[in-house]
Amino acid sequence: MSKAHIIGLGKSGVAAARLLKKKGWDVILSDRNVSDSLQQQQQQLTQEGIAVRLGHSFEAETSLDLVVVSPGVPWDIPPLLRARESGIETVGEMELAWRYLKSRPWVGITGTNGKTTTTALTAAIFETAGLYAPACGNIGYAACELALSETPPDWVIAEVSSYQIESSNTLAPEISLWTTFTPDHLSRHHTIENYFNIKASLLARSQKQVINGDDPYLRQNAAKLWHNVYWTSVKGKANLVGDASKGVYIEDGWVVAFGEAIVAVESLGMLGNHNQQNLLMAVAVAKLAGIEKEAIAEAVQNFPGVPHRLEYICTWNAIDFINDSKATNYDAAAVGLSAVPAPVLLIAGGEAKDGNDSDWLRQIKEKVVSVLLIGDAAETFAQRLQQINFNNYEIVKNMERAVIRGAALGAKYDAKVVLLSPACASFDQYQNFEQRGDHFRQLSLALNQKKR
Repeated sequence: MSKAHIIGLGKSGVAAARLLKKKGWDVILSDRNVSDSLQQQQQQLTQEGIAVRLGHSFEAETSLDLVVVSPGVPWDIPPLLRARESGIETVGEMELAWRYLKSRPWVGITGTNGKTTTTALTAAIFETAGLYAPACGNIGYAACELALSETPPDWVIAEVSSYQIESSNTLAPEISLWTTFTPDHLSRHHTIENYFNIKASLLARSQKQVINGDDPYLRQNAAKLWHNVYWTSVKGKANLVGDASKGVYIEDGWVVAFGEAIVAVESLGMLGNHNQQNLLMAVAVAKLAGIEKEAIAEAVQNFPGVPHRLEYICTWNAIDFINDSKATNYDAAAVGLSAVPAPVLLIAGGEAKDGNDSDWLRQIKEKVVSVLLIGDAAETFAQRLQQINFNNYEIVKNMERAVIRGAALGAKYDAKVVLLSPACASFDQYQNFEQRGDHFRQLSLALNQKKR
């Protein structure tokens, strides 16, 4: 019997273990951590015939035929390098899913920012058209969960991070999208060129490529790689790269795809120019997949948006509380600030990332009346604000104090918005950005309950 070791007891790892077990493999699943919830999962999986090792650091065993890596595990840690050097096949969870689902057409959506909204909107359009095409990867299902399903999907709509691409060397979607590109994850990928090349490799293996022509880096660098790209631009037909007949753009308030008016831009009830870019990309994919414009227009009209990305929570004393917890880097946070009306009371901080903060700081000077700083990055961010002569900030440490002070200062400064847009990862205080956003939502809604 072939033997596999899966690293990481998250959703992806558990789905991979169950898939391989179903296919007749002898499966071991391990995780470095130990907790009550992991122990409960361990009991359940053991009953299914899957061995689980908690508090375990992976080391390659000569008896292994396959190692499957969850997205959060760095691809170049020494034990994985040793496994590959000794001839043990090592793949990511999404690559494993691809091997069992490659008879189905895939849409692969990658980029630094904009992936989640574009993926969710694309899946909504396909669903409205009557197709079984659930979102998977970084949102929705783990890809291996779809491979386990009794009902095979009509399409696989996958949000694919750079982590997942580097561990998926044969994943070849029918259509791939590249939403944006700015420096991110450099602690893992080391250089911007390496990060770019990882993303580009997914599109290189795809039959059709859709690229955001409003992104300066992609416009300059991706145009050199492929000649038959479907480009998008919110700035109109004249701004398209390449053949306009293969372009998707905005003209007179309408999304025009390949020469045909599809849907009014105002149908999308989401803030920001960046969401119009996401809309164009989703429409491009839908048209390439043969979906009728009536279904596209209906899906766009009914799309509720994505939790944690400029998500409206409530209004308290005429101040809107907006959850942008998914803004985990400077570029995403700058986009969030640009999308909301001034004056803004900003909550920022967490686990800092490398990157260029100049646009984010410029937006703060232009639109923000006060910044409340939380998490490990609070002191560093305070110094950066001082360096640009922005002194209206407070270090409040945690989310509870941030929301309470946000409400008080918002009223003092007549702010239109209290915006959680951290420009940081969440791992200093939370398990993930979702938990951080959920906590902000809970605390913000409690303000209205207290008022009553």
